[in-house]
Amino acid sequence: MRIILAPMEGLVDAPIRETLTKVGGIDRCVTEFIRVTHGMLPPRIFYKYAPELYNGALTEVGTPVAVQLLGSNADMMGRHGAKAAELGAGQVDINFGCPAKTVNKHKGGCVLMREPELMYEITAAVRKAVPADIPVTAKMRLGYDDRSMGVACGQALEAAGASEIVIHARSKVDGYKPPAYWEEIAKVCKAVKSHVIANGEIWTVEDYWRCRKVSGCDDVMIGRGLIARPDLAAQIKASQRGETREPMSWAEVVVLVREYAAALQTRLEDKYVTGRIKQWLNYLRQGFAEAEALWPQARKIREVAPMLACLDQPLDLPQRHTSAA
Repeated sequence: MRIILAPMEGLVDAPIRETLTKVGGIDRCVTEFIRVTHGMLPPRIFYKYAPELYNGALTEVGTPVAVQLLGSNADMMGRHGAKAAELGAGQVDINFGCPAKTVNKHKGGCVLMREPELMYEITAAVRKAVPADIPVTAKMRLGYDDRSMGVACGQALEAAGASEIVIHARSKVDGYKPPAYWEEIAKVCKAVKSHVIANGEIWTVEDYWRCRKVSGCDDVMIGRGLIARPDLAAQIKASQRGETREPMSWAEVVVLVREYAAALQTRLEDKYVTGRIKQWLNYLRQGFAEAEALWPQARKIREVAPMLACLDQPLDLPQRHTSAA
């Protein structure tokens, strides 16, 4: 009954992985994708996306971090999988789920679900290149143009040696619009022997249990829900034990955001740090009335110090979670 933090390009970077895994409840993380094209990337690129490689591919609190690759050249994907393993990756993941237009235009991510045979070639090449004791896994959607390709693509990944398959319960065309089609994940579960992990539209503890029931999956991957409610995984783990965990207060969230900002300032220019904080605050609006109240002012701020000061201003609101959006 694992909970995995989803890779979200441009948001779930190493600092936020460190911040969220310290809250508790997260069993594994996956890096933002490393884009593989026609040339061999130097080690510094792997370390940029996965600085946890310096720490045995673990966050500071010991949560394993998988290295994710994205590309369509099977030979180069295999070479980069081998390099990731050589640098210390304990798991190599392949991205077949990214819906971004620029990525799909260059034959990466979800567009590959139109070609299960190519998905097989890529995964088989990575599996062959990576030592047998290191899992090769994959993340996909239910299809590109519609939700009809889940079973075929899942079977292709299984045949190629993927030990786990994360399925985001929408097609590329669906984007991120509700609902998530968890029942379609159940069809893939019945068609493959590889371990299937459900992903998509899990915002609350109640969503988690419904997803497990409908999808038939014991493990789930959560992205936006964990960004909106940093303690969601810990709350889910408490519910698994038959307990109830007091929701995190806004004051506690502000502490997390400050820690995140401090970590970002060691990696990025301040203007980019402010942008990342805004991204997180925008998601926090789904879980906290305080974030919603601050948003009109915060969205206009361009410097780090005023942004953090904005978060600390007193608000005449109860410091508790609001209902799920």
